[in-house]
Amino acid sequence: MAACGRREKEADKAADRAPLVTIGADQSVSPVPAWQAPRVEVTAANAGALRKRAEAALKAGQLYGGTDPAAAAIPLFLALKQHAPDDARIARGLREAQLALVDEGREALAAIDEDPEELRHAHEVAAVARFLAPGDARVEAFLDRLDRADEAARANRLGELALNEARLGEKGEANGAIAYFREALRERPGDTRAQQGLAAAESALIRRAEKAADADDYDSAAYWLDAAAGVRPGFATVDDARERIAMQRVMRVNGLRDAGITELATPTAAGLRRARERLAQLLRIAAPGDPSVVELRTRIEIAAHYGLFRPGQAFTDALSNGGRGPQMVVVPHGAFRMGAPESEVGAGAEERPVRNIRFERGFAISRTEVTVGEFRRFVAATRHRARSTRRGYSTIYDARSGNFVRAGNVDWHDDYGGRPAADNMPVLHISAGDAAKYAQWLSAQTGQRYRLPSEAEFEYVLRAGGQTRYPWGDGAPPIKAGNFTGGIDISPSGRRWTNAFVGYGDRSWGPALAGSYQPNRWGVHDIAGNVSEWVEDCWHGNFRRAPRDGRPWVNPGCRTQVIRGGSWASSPAHTRSAWRQGTDVNNTSARIGFRVVRDI
Repeated sequence: MAACGRREKEADKAADRAPLVTIGADQSVSPVPAWQAPRVEVTAANAGALRKRAEAALKAGQLYGGTDPAAAAIPLFLALKQHAPDDARIARGLREAQLALVDEGREALAAIDEDPEELRHAHEVAAVARFLAPGDARVEAFLDRLDRADEAARANRLGELALNEARLGEKGEANGAIAYFREALRERPGDTRAQQGLAAAESALIRRAEKAADADDYDSAAYWLDAAAGVRPGFATVDDARERIAMQRVMRVNGLRDAGITELATPTAAGLRRARERLAQLLRIAAPGDPSVVELRTRIEIAAHYGLFRPGQAFTDALSNGGRGPQMVVVPHGAFRMGAPESEVGAGAEERPVRNIRFERGFAISRTEVTVGEFRRFVAATRHRARSTRRGYSTIYDARSGNFVRAGNVDWHDDYGGRPAADNMPVLHISAGDAAKYAQWLSAQTGQRYRLPSEAEFEYVLRAGGQTRYPWGDGAPPIKAGNFTGGIDISPSGRRWTNAFVGYGDRSWGPALAGSYQPNRWGVHDIAGNVSEWVEDCWHGNFRRAPRDGRPWVNPGCRTQVIRGGSWASSPAHTRSAWRQGTDVNNTSARIGFRVVRDI
């Protein structure tokens, strides 16, 4: 419903309330008959006594009425004047009585605010004054004031009727209560009854604002408050109401925000739906730019994309047999273009066609490659025998020849040269199946879903928001960017790379300790170098039918799986962001490790 419609509906309901003011008979003046002087018989014998009686009545303020009107000053002086028209003393007494009569009328008009019956009293005085001195300037001035008081009384009565019928006239309608009370004040400035009527109209408008606020309709509340503010400018009543309603709005907004945040404590689909319902309510009642709206919207967005996590957050999961799993970092949701354009130097057909991939939900990836120590814990808990252990050999780097060769009695315990590896080195000599088994064990230990990254997830994290040939740009790596083949690197036996990044050196020959170099923009170490890594996808020669939602492209029973990311021994072309290669799932070597992904 539009705000205007709501306001009109509230105004209609207001008409059903009890009257705001009571209109009594004393507030409407019945006609006062013309005054006639009582008959007083004056003779030469009683004239002196009647004059003394008239003077005494004048002094006592008994001018024209009372229980014996014929004993009042004005009737007596009028009779005496008729008996002795030239008597100066009688004429002076009648003049004083006339002045006193006008003063009495004025006092009656002034007393109307305290006693409405005084208006009738003023009319009675006016009736006498019209008889006594119809052309007198003071009398005319009094009668003019009386006419204005009558008009004010009439306007007040109409205003009170309109008030009781909820016709407030906030838009300036001529038949509204506010217009009538203002008319009364124009006729009789300071009229208390009119001022009280305006205060009642103001209160009625404020009440409409309060009812609108109670219904969470703060636009209508503001409308009614603005209307109320124009009724009696300068009074603090409306400002106080604004403050009350503003506080009510703040409390309501904060309450909805807190309720929405509570719903997100368990980020289920139902919880998200209820939180969004709270946000919809907030958007209806909160002022533009309200920080509570921004906070709840942000929290909902985070919950929808990250559950209980935040992008960039690092965490570890507890293992049921004690200790913690690998350190994970939350990757932001978003989109990127996967693959290499035809114009990219060194790119092949297997990296095309370029396609858009979008991740609607974030995920977590291990901050470094899985280390020897982490894999050792898995083997100790499960007695898993890695592929290289079972077959008794793997591929290592031979320092004397500078080649990669098969060597016996080498498995995950060993480094790139076949010697025992430190626990904080990336685990090597691992097959794709070994890596998958480790992820399955983590899932069982933590109750969360761990797995190998999909090829799309790996490239998304490697690019970290970029779209360049290499993760860092288009030229040689920056200093300390990672463990790559550098033109100034030298092996322990004095060898140099023949195909390397010119001018780059990282002081490593072979894999470096996990996390030795600067992380990328998303807090992930060594994803572009150090060791190449297994991903979950089966090998396909191009991306023509690949999933577009970032899922792994898996065929049942596939024997060739994808590795991604450059290694310590990769050429610059194989360190590109889009580089990919297929290898036998049972392949183990000194250049391949892995990391894990966790759903959130």
